[in-house]
Amino acid sequence: MLFIIDSSRTLKRNLTPLNVWSLAFGCVIGWSAFVMPGLVFLKNAGPLGTLIAMEIGIVVMLIISYNYNFMIQKYPLTGGEFIYAKTAFGDIHGFMCAWFLSLSYLSVIPLNATALNLIMRAVFKDAFQFGFHYIVAGYDVYFGEMLLASGALLLFMVINSWGVIFTGKIQTFLVMVLLGGILVILGAIVISPDTSSANMLPMFHPVDAGFTKGVAAQILAVAVTAPQSFVGFDTVPQVMEESKFSPNRVKVVMDTSIICGGFVYIALTMAACSIFPAEFSSWPEYVSNLGNLSGVESIPTLNTSYMVLGKTGLFIITASVIAAMLTGIIGFYTATSRLLYSMSRDGMIPEWFCYLNKNGVPSHAGIFCTVISIVICLFGRAVMGWVFDMASLGAAIGFAYTSISAVKYSWREKRTDIVVFGVLGFILSLGMAVLLLVPIPGLNVSLGNESYTLLFIWVVIGTLFYVIRRTWGGGL
Repeated sequence: MLFIIDSSRTLKRNLTPLNVWSLAFGCVIGWSAFVMPGLVFLKNAGPLGTLIAMEIGIVVMLIISYNYNFMIQKYPLTGGEFIYAKTAFGDIHGFMCAWFLSLSYLSVIPLNATALNLIMRAVFKDAFQFGFHYIVAGYDVYFGEMLLASGALLLFMVINSWGVIFTGKIQTFLVMVLLGGILVILGAIVISPDTSSANMLPMFHPVDAGFTKGVAAQILAVAVTAPQSFVGFDTVPQVMEESKFSPNRVKVVMDTSIICGGFVYIALTMAACSIFPAEFSSWPEYVSNLGNLSGVESIPTLNTSYMVLGKTGLFIITASVIAAMLTGIIGFYTATSRLLYSMSRDGMIPEWFCYLNKNGVPSHAGIFCTVISIVICLFGRAVMGWVFDMASLGAAIGFAYTSISAVKYSWREKRTDIVVFGVLGFILSLGMAVLLLVPIPGLNVSLGNESYTLLFIWVVIGTLFYVIRRTWGGGL
């Protein structure tokens, strides 16, 4: 045996409500919150369309959070959605839920790690573009940038192994840096004489020969990103066995992380179109040319910060972006390793993943997350983007299983409110999954061909893994 499972070691209850809130919020607001305003939100729906879509997303997530709260009260166990699905519907459903959810969580770790390279390219140009390099799907992968991303992953693997109390404190500190920087920039935008609400016009993306989506389609195109945008609040149940407070306080933690996350998305989108480079006459013209720009101008949120506060603003927003990346790595690293630990403890995957070090951390599961993340990084941002596109589907599946599990248990207990919210949550989650899987003319919100291919491979691997496990047992 290469390891020994010590039954005396358990997960440590050290996380406070603020720590858990920081975990959830830090996962919701990662690197994508700073790039999606330019690359997704404004390009698809404009400022008002994004505002409406995000408000819809918040309401949908609060409905689903209601179901999570009910299930957490019944099963305050690490594993969350996996436990709910398995207990309610059996092994196959438990495995399916966990398999897709692990993809959703795991894909965000390397995405945030390699985002460090993008921020370095925008702020410091080619400082890390040294050593050998190669091209994958049109994206240049440099040794220096790989070194930076891998170094960040290895660093947080070590930090995580020191114990959840230390990880929780670091996550909370980084979230304060993240929020502090955003609030400073928003304040500067409000008082700056160079910004104007008139710059936000038109409020929706103008319809022309190159853009044919109507208002409703624009709003839906952003609203359907809700699972991808808000995935992270659902990491709360993954650390319930490490939290030293009553499960009764969980709903406030989840709901406030959702609401605050939605506010940040909306605020950063408004900031991104409040001012733009002088060579562009409007934000639609600006965002449509982002692919032709480089440096700070290629990321509207960074450009706004630079234009209102100069180098000081760029430093502040860069600190916030880096903090967001790191909170995403820490948060999803924690959630993924706990999900794998729970699956292993339940006999779904090899016992190796169940190992706890002396600090009560599932360190083998953490090593696995780090190795897989580094391997994914080798394929570059383009391929990672295809993988990340599937994260929304994985999150929607987790939401759906939690909601329908809540329906099953609340029906027995005659809890009408949970039955209603559970059915609503299930229908909404299923609807989001359908929109991602089924191409609908005029919407263009479904997965791309590359993502479909990777999804098929993931399903095949999962099927083979489950069949082998059922045939030869858990000790693979």
